[in-house]
Amino acid sequence: MSKSQPIFKSWAPEWLIRTSILLLLLASVLLFALSTADGTAAAGYYGMEPADVQFSLLLFYAAVASFAGVERRFFERIITKDYLLICIVLEILIAYYCYHTREIWLVFTFRFLQGIVNCGITSICLTLLFGRLKSEHSREVGYTIFYGMILCVSPVTALFAAPIVENFEYNVLYKAIIFCFMPSAALLFFILNRVHLMRKKPLYQLDWASFLLFAVMLILIAYVLIYGQQKDWLEDKTILYSIFSVIVLFVLSILRQKASKRPTVDLSVFKYRNFSIGIGFLLILYLIRGAFSLTSTYFITVLGMDSLHANELMIFNILGIIAGSCIAIRFLIGQKMLRVLWITGFALLMVFFTVMCFLFATEADAETFILPLFLQGLGAGMVMSPIVMFIVSAVPAPLGQSAASVGIFVRFSAFSLSLALINYFQLYFKGSHNNAMRSGLSVLDFGLSERLAGYQNALTSHGMLKDEAAKVAVGLLNKSVQKQAFLQFCVNYYEMIAALCLFSIILIALQPVISKTMINLKGKRPAAAGF
Repeated sequence: MSKSQPIFKSWAPEWLIRTSILLLLLASVLLFALSTADGTAAAGYYGMEPADVQFSLLLFYAAVASFAGVERRFFERIITKDYLLICIVLEILIAYYCYHTREIWLVFTFRFLQGIVNCGITSICLTLLFGRLKSEHSREVGYTIFYGMILCVSPVTALFAAPIVENFEYNVLYKAIIFCFMPSAALLFFILNRVHLMRKKPLYQLDWASFLLFAVMLILIAYVLIYGQQKDWLEDKTILYSIFSVIVLFVLSILRQKASKRPTVDLSVFKYRNFSIGIGFLLILYLIRGAFSLTSTYFITVLGMDSLHANELMIFNILGIIAGSCIAIRFLIGQKMLRVLWITGFALLMVFFTVMCFLFATEADAETFILPLFLQGLGAGMVMSPIVMFIVSAVPAPLGQSAASVGIFVRFSAFSLSLALINYFQLYFKGSHNNAMRSGLSVLDFGLSERLAGYQNALTSHGMLKDEAAKVAVGLLNKSVQKQAFLQFCVNYYEMIAALCLFSIILIALQPVISKTMINLKGKRPAAAGF
């Protein structure tokens, strides 16, 4: 960093500097979940399957995760202002091409490229943000702000997308994200001086091989977990070959890191017990967090809420995340009772999933879900940033980047696994419940004729002919059966997640080392791939 010149223009007030950084960081966070902000609309516009929509999200994630190690070298070499300009121009161009294409393979390609460029933008924003926090506990505050934003990414993106998708075609989202990037990026660029934020290093001996191995491996993991259920897993040759390739690439990556003098990921991080403990709980947290998406699906699919109304309810979840993050930062600054904080957070998550098992119904008032949504956000906010900081504190500063890279891999894998588990159990439970209910309707006759007659009378009272009403009544009954099967799946899956929360609480209670660990973040910063 230049000592002769400040990072920002001398006339720029502090509030303007922090606002510009946070707005640009928010735009980069919005881009992450943009492809799944409204999965139905995306699938309809591009002619995709729901699995393709999920895969496009994971391609973005895989790009960010794989490029993080290489990106640091570019950041160290290029003047920050120039680097910001390059990243923003590329991001806007890619978004522009996303706006104009309907080819699925191009959408996949552009989403991967977006992830690579987004990695650079996030890295710049985080470094600038941490530089503006001057207090004794600035890094704890910085981590909490960033990972709090990460927890809010899905509901915030959905709120951003809902009014646009309702009034325009889906691709307009990419035009909207361009207008989110441009003002904040232009403001930040205007108030920045041409300085190096980090010690300048020559751009040579880039470990492109590790990046390529890691990127291909993550893409194949995403492919297996997203499309495996659809293709009957090992019955399909592409899935079988992909699994074999993942194993080969994983082994090659480990061998390369061990043989390299300057490995992208130093595997010695696993020698530290607290690091492994933290990674385990991070994996569990992402599996738990992934199940939360079923709540939004329930609001839209079963209760019939429009996307905007359903996502407005998520504001209470965001408020819970903010409150939980504020509580977490007070505990972290106090350097005590970390285990109590974790147990409380996971207990609140368990309460949410348990309560939702009783609230799932075909009809319900929106107000019923306000408190559970707040509690879920409160619990997530209380454990997310403390777990990440626990992991970072577990290793010496020189191994911080390697610890971050391992954390990225775990977050990506857990997020992908969560999607795969939901897809698998949804098909399994809905199939079994569908068969049970249809069998009951045909053999035990739970008022089947009365139900059909009720549907038919309601339709004929609105002017429909009797013959047509009889056909539509059968369709309505079938739709009712589908709703009941989905509700039973939600209950079964949330019971499993509640049990996982209880298991986590027991594990935390058996690990006194958690409360004995001092959170030390000096000289460390979160990885750009914090998603």
